[in-house]
Amino acid sequence: MSVSNQPGGEPATQLGAVRVGPEDDAAAEAARQAAASKEAADTVMQAFGGVRGMVDMTLPGLVFIVTYNITHQVSAAAWAALGLSGLFVVARLAKRETVQHAFSGVFGVAIGAWIAMKTGKAEDFYLPGLLWNVGYCIAFAVSALVRWPLIGVMLGPVTGEMFTWRRQNPGRLAAYVKATWAWVVIMGIKPVILFPLYFTHNVNLLGWLKVALGIPPMLLAMYVTWQILLKAPPPIKAQLDEEPEEQPAGADRP
Repeated sequence: MSVSNQPGGEPATQLGAVRVGPEDDAAAEAARQAAASKEAADTVMQAFGGVRGMVDMTLPGLVFIVTYNITHQVSAAAWAALGLSGLFVVARLAKRETVQHAFSGVFGVAIGAWIAMKTGKAEDFYLPGLLWNVGYCIAFAVSALVRWPLIGVMLGPVTGEMFTWRRQNPGRLAAYVKATWAWVVIMGIKPVILFPLYFTHNVNLLGWLKVALGIPPMLLAMYVTWQILLKAPPPIKAQLDEEPEEQPAGADRP
């Protein structure tokens, strides 16, 4: 590399100069946006509790049907499922992990166990979960119709965008609406299959299918959501209002 003096005595590089053109800037911006979109998409699993959260909500149903087949007693099966849910909560508390999904599992199992023991019908253990699935799908569908998609509401605080997608990021709003409809369709498969079985009183088939349809549909819905958000515009971080600086004690006031 050689250096020569320009008029005025300023050195100028003749060889090896690196120039950054508009194409480089555009490529860098595209890479930045792609990375931001991927980071936001990766929060999907976190928002829904990950595999651990799904296991916490699925295993009690498996324990119920296994125990019922062994003992043929509704109360024994109900207490076994409830006890396992309680152990999940204790384990999470001991590890200082979030207990949101574990508590959700305990709440659902407790209601199902109470109803099953009251009626003496083992299939009633699964009734609250079936009703929850129906209400879940209805809530998601309504939120998408009114342009307040629940996927965006849930992911906004996780990605740091809060509700900027609502007015400042129309492309991301459209992605959240699309992802919410995907959840309606995928998660709607469960009640469509399981509700008719509930009315046949075939506890074994209902129980095993309930377990089988616990994790796979949710994983599929998460994957579809991840793919949609991967192609969506990156989130616009919410700007929090800065608190006014406090004046030191004794400062003169106008």
